[in-house]
Amino acid sequence: MEPVSDPSLWFILLAFLALLTPLVFVHEMGHYLVARWNGVRVETFSIGFGPEIVGWNDSKGTRWKISWVPLGGYVKFFGDAGAASTPGEGLAEMTPEERAVAFHHKGLGQRAAIVAAGPIVNFLFAILIFAGFYVSYGQAVTQPVITGLVEGGAAETAGFQLGDRITTIDGDRIENFQDIVGHVVMYPEQRLLVTVERGDQLMDIAVVPKRHVEVDRFGNRYERGLLGIEGRETEIVSHGPISALWVSTVRTVELTETMLIGLGQVIMGVRSLDELGGPVKIAKFAGQQASLGFERFISFVALVSINLGLVNLLPIPMLDGGHLLYYGAEAVRGKPLSARVQEFGYMVGLALVLSLLIFLTWNDLTS
Repeated sequence: MEPVSDPSLWFILLAFLALLTPLVFVHEMGHYLVARWNGVRVETFSIGFGPEIVGWNDSKGTRWKISWVPLGGYVKFFGDAGAASTPGEGLAEMTPEERAVAFHHKGLGQRAAIVAAGPIVNFLFAILIFAGFYVSYGQAVTQPVITGLVEGGAAETAGFQLGDRITTIDGDRIENFQDIVGHVVMYPEQRLLVTVERGDQLMDIAVVPKRHVEVDRFGNRYERGLLGIEGRETEIVSHGPISALWVSTVRTVELTETMLIGLGQVIMGVRSLDELGGPVKIAKFAGQQASLGFERFISFVALVSINLGLVNLLPIPMLDGGHLLYYGAEAVRGKPLSARVQEFGYMVGLALVLSLLIFLTWNDLTS
């Protein structure tokens, strides 16, 4: 396939905004709604950081605004020192009325629910997108039966045969051909134990997927494991709203597991750091997917939503996962960590987040 040129810079920027704005909105709306349900006063709801472009106040006293730097957003609760939801000064001197609406005077479970709501809504948003596709177009399901073998491929060398039905890979149950692909692509040149049903017998076959470099129409390169098998017994399964939500939830869980495996492989050095993408690469991919059509772009939105939810749950201060880590320590100790420890953690977290952002941006630009 001959590579095609990327969309224009303006198209990429518009696609990036169209991608990020709703994801940030639903994430922060998760925090906002659960906070309101728990009686917390919300002072600011911001899409973006930095100086305000436009804003307005609602009847509850919340300032809703759009700011200049579109790389995220925040909800500031009453009692917060800033956008990172660190405890502000004067919490101990608050009146009973102020304590009743202050985030940091809520119970541990309430605070944890408010913080966790943002990432959870990102996962739910992805589930709803996938469910919409399944209701509208159905689900393409290919039976995990080998109908073709690539000559000299990993599967043929390992002894697979036409008609073999793959039932498990490394103990994980295989329901369809897509499950095979989803598992194998993550393990190039790593030994897998595959159970196949051949006639009325079950057989275990060890196989090492070959490392395959795939280049898409835009010239992007992806490394993946490849068995060298084909499956053609495909049917379109129709779904109603309930079944669509179920299979969408399963798909979201599988994609989350795949992302965690990929992140772990990068940390362990199995995969290159180049596979991590920052804002520049995300913007580029957003433009590319948008140029391929609405369905491709919305699918990409769902993937980034899962990624956003997952990243925010990492146990790094400044992120939602860091707050939950503090709350876990508070649950064990029976009291919050000291203000000094929390402040030091936020400083370390800020340094980590900024360093990672700079590294990923540099990595994007050099690649």
